[in-house]
Amino acid sequence: MITGKNYIGFTTSAKGNDLVKNVAAHDGSSLSEDFYAATEQEIDEAVKKATHAFKVYGNMSGAKKANFLEEIAREIEMMGDTLIHRAALESGLTQGRFEGERARTTTQLRMFADLLREGSWVEAVIDTALPERTPVPRTDLRKMLTPLGPVVVFAASNFPLAFSTAGGDTASALAAGCPVIVKAHGSHLGVNDLVAGAINRAAKKTGMPDGVFSSLNGSGRKIGKALVLHQGVKAVAFTGSYAGGKALQELAHTRKEPIPVFAEMGSVNPVVLMSDKLVREGDQLATLYAGSITLGVGQFCTNPGLLLGVKSDALTDFSQRLATQLDGIESATMLNEGIAATYLNDRQKVLAHEAVELSTKEGSTYGLPTLALTTGKNFLANHQLHQEIFGPFSLLVTCDSQEELEQIIGTLDGQLTGTIMCTDKDLSANSEVVNLLHHKVGRLIFNAAPTGVEVCHAMNHGGPYPSSTDSRFTSVGTGAIKRFVRAICYQNMPEAILPEALKNVNTLTINRLVNGKITNNSIH
Repeated sequence: MITGKNYIGFTTSAKGNDLVKNVAAHDGSSLSEDFYAATEQEIDEAVKKATHAFKVYGNMSGAKKANFLEEIAREIEMMGDTLIHRAALESGLTQGRFEGERARTTTQLRMFADLLREGSWVEAVIDTALPERTPVPRTDLRKMLTPLGPVVVFAASNFPLAFSTAGGDTASALAAGCPVIVKAHGSHLGVNDLVAGAINRAAKKTGMPDGVFSSLNGSGRKIGKALVLHQGVKAVAFTGSYAGGKALQELAHTRKEPIPVFAEMGSVNPVVLMSDKLVREGDQLATLYAGSITLGVGQFCTNPGLLLGVKSDALTDFSQRLATQLDGIESATMLNEGIAATYLNDRQKVLAHEAVELSTKEGSTYGLPTLALTTGKNFLANHQLHQEIFGPFSLLVTCDSQEELEQIIGTLDGQLTGTIMCTDKDLSANSEVVNLLHHKVGRLIFNAAPTGVEVCHAMNHGGPYPSSTDSRFTSVGTGAIKRFVRAICYQNMPEAILPEALKNVNTLTINRLVNGKITNNSIH
């Protein structure tokens, strides 16, 4: 049931007078529920509850936290079609899409539960005392990862389930031992309400402390600013625009105690189309990339927004085939009116450039699939053409030479992904392209479309700035937990009060680095 209220730990709260409506994406009509915007008092209560909960939750065993995450997954699944229908209504995306996204969400939760039960993720390191060492004895030193504290998660517009209320940021923060406060996205308030209720039911069932999870409605700028500046908050996770992520990062640095902001802020995800591959598989590549450009109406952070190739007949043929394929795909509803209007405006700005040619059909329809063409020389001269256009858009850049292609790659900003479509013959002649792209991206892909981010241990979903604020971390996969922890070293701490992971007897049977060697044996 949708309450329309804020979740302040286990309490639903509606203390304010400001009401927020959300709408059906397909026609902009208002949905029946009113949602109460959080007040300053409610924001403060949510952070104080999270701070209090952290004293208990931060010290809970991995097994108990794993039970909590698994119960969240079960509660989400138990909502059945109610959740799917609401997500489709608020986003304009298909029910089939959300059946897949729900599975991804529950998979993430269970993956982190498995990680917690295994336990080695805490990176326990033990260097036992060497009192006889000369000329200076060594004292006993033991190190592991420990949670930061309450984390604010900004729900994303383009993944109402998998990158939102119970998505990867929330799952990884809870797995790390950090209470979470979600800032609900205004485009899917109903979905947020349903999932927030599921999380709190799971928390109660598994004996979690009150305040381990909260969810707040209202203006992103107003509530977001208050949360980021609150001294009880210790980290922020954000998925969205460059402007939004940068603003949060700068705000966090104004605090007396600056905190990390882990923001994923967008990417054009360049694709290099090599000549032999185009000759051999031009038709297949056009079909593959037409589907990738328009997947989810282009509203993926890994959408291939930039295609690069050296001038050839094969590249011209590919361009024409891709345009034909895109023209055969109908415009579709975008996530909300703001995103749709921004897409149309940004698209028109690019097409207004004198040296940019529209390859697909004319039109001003929201969500219209678009392929634009330009030259390498023009791309190098106009940095505006390097910017992400969030939607079903791609710019194909024809380079005069291999040298110009390499120059372009060298001028690109940091990206989430970079893709090379090639044969073995292509690779033997293009080693420098591979090397240049390797330094620009967080995930280097060969002979596949960049859309589709596998939830697994090896995934890296992040990249050099400005695709994300810290290229050392991922927001997808088990590595995402590392964002919300810090290292602590215990020197000469009595055995009785050491964390379980660092005691001599390895009751958790985790892998530890003991005196320079990885082992799961106890210390005798």
